[in-house]
Amino acid sequence: MTLAHTVPLAVQAPVVPSARASIDPSLDLEDEIQRLKRARNAVILAHYYQDGEIQDLADFIGDSLQLAQEAKKTTADVILFAGVHFMAETAKILNPERIVVVPDMKAGCSLADGCPVDRYRAWRQKYPDAVGITYINCSAEVKAESDYICTSSNAEKIVRAIPEDKEILFAPDKNLGRYLVEKTGRPMRLWQGSCIVHETFSMKKIVGLMERHPDAKLIAHPECEESLLRLAQFIGSTTALLKFTISDPSAKYIVATESGVVHQMRKASPHKEFIEAPPEGNCACNECPFMRLNTMEKVYLALRDLEPRLEMSEELRTRARIPIERMLALS
Repeated sequence: MTLAHTVPLAVQAPVVPSARASIDPSLDLEDEIQRLKRARNAVILAHYYQDGEIQDLADFIGDSLQLAQEAKKTTADVILFAGVHFMAETAKILNPERIVVVPDMKAGCSLADGCPVDRYRAWRQKYPDAVGITYINCSAEVKAESDYICTSSNAEKIVRAIPEDKEILFAPDKNLGRYLVEKTGRPMRLWQGSCIVHETFSMKKIVGLMERHPDAKLIAHPECEESLLRLAQFIGSTTALLKFTISDPSAKYIVATESGVVHQMRKASPHKEFIEAPPEGNCACNECPFMRLNTMEKVYLALRDLEPRLEMSEELRTRARIPIERMLALS
């Protein structure tokens, strides 16, 4: 089935804003964050793509599915979400009575930016009988227009759960969608979005790494381009990649996903070697510029001031919760 919609992406790296307030340079930020967590009855949820020092402070580290599950069951009064905007939105959708704060409200996502709700709604209207499965990397407004949300951890399971006679619209990641078509044999109409990190890996440089390290296994996230996935010896979600490096007997890996997860890989398997897949050019493009907007200073300020705070209308929250709950029920 051919692609039904084209979405040009012109996403640039965000500009790091100045701190909202001055911070006493003599403060031990780690101690202050721990103190504020206790005072606020707060929990810190962090994605694997955060800086290592934030991961080490978090109460729970995970991928999008794990973080959504953890957000649903938390009993904390305050949730600090060290990730990107759509992840904090998911926490608020599942916890309307709790305060949800983010270190930096500008921490967005190229996939979410490339799928605005008006264009997604118009796309769905062209195929009124189709089932809309949307990757969790999207706005709350797009979630509200979807039938099911998925993550890279459970996308295959959710696609297989849709009756064979139903057409599927998959958004916004074309690479994950194409991978699912190949895995399931299920034709789908794909929205033409992509992740700026997972599309930046240099095939030439990775092939060179594989030649220099023939004993290393290339492992990749399904958001990567098809040509790279064809070279990979293991493909999986962020959590699946981490688990693979723990259980697999190999001693060396080339890791084609956002470099933040390598921090956890090295902690879990200090005797193994992890080589970060190189991007095009001489940049740090294997780091998500949005995820890296979050800093220890901003985590401290968010807990201190309970700002920036994630809010949304009850009407939007209620509608967006339905496809998320369907995902969680299948997970």
